[in-house]
Amino acid sequence: MTTVILVRHGRTTANASGVLAGRTAGVRLDKTGRDQAARAGERLAVVPLVGVVSSPLERCRQTSRAILDQQTGAPATPVDKGIIECDYGQWQGRSLSELGAEDLWSVVQTQPSAATFPGGESLPAMQARAVDAIRRRDAAFEAEHGPQAVWAAVSHGDIIKSILADALGMHLDLFQRINVDPASVSIVRYGTSRPTVLAMNTHAGDLSWLRSTSASPDAQVGGGAGPEAPASARF
Repeated sequence: MTTVILVRHGRTTANASGVLAGRTAGVRLDKTGRDQAARAGERLAVVPLVGVVSSPLERCRQTSRAILDQQTGAPATPVDKGIIECDYGQWQGRSLSELGAEDLWSVVQTQPSAATFPGGESLPAMQARAVDAIRRRDAAFEAEHGPQAVWAAVSHGDIIKSILADALGMHLDLFQRINVDPASVSIVRYGTSRPTVLAMNTHAGDLSWLRSTSASPDAQVGGGAGPEAPASARF
């Protein structure tokens, strides 16, 4: 029942200019993105993370460092190619306004399970390797640190959306209904019977309750009483 906090990288120069960066090297956080990453780190500072795993791309590694800067006894930050950005192939580096005129654009919007980027990756393949990477890392953290451990994965918008869709039991064709903003925090707990989505696309709010939540493998009929924040976090 380990808990994973999914963090999208902060805003980049490509995001700000409306360019699909993909796996382009050297795309970094802009000033807004650095501030966003720092705020995400401040939110997560109240949660003792047992690990932070990052996409290999620089914008995610920058965001990971901002999170670790706020952690006491910061854990190592391995990179995992399983959560790298989608391979957009020939779409990479082009403006979103230009891509909107492509026939494939409507497929990506309405039937992503049928979308394969020219010279790149299909969206189903992207989801499969991202979900596999998260579940594999989650199992490893649980084996090492126990079922109450909390860890973070820093990745990309479409990657996190596809992981959330899987956790929600949604068909990939519905994943565009999910929004994941720069530096947003989403939370998933993988139980023995099913995943539980605890939060999606959050930008603010106390996360100290993650330090004391006693996870149950069963859904609480009627909704339950909810988590109680540790005494040190109460006002």
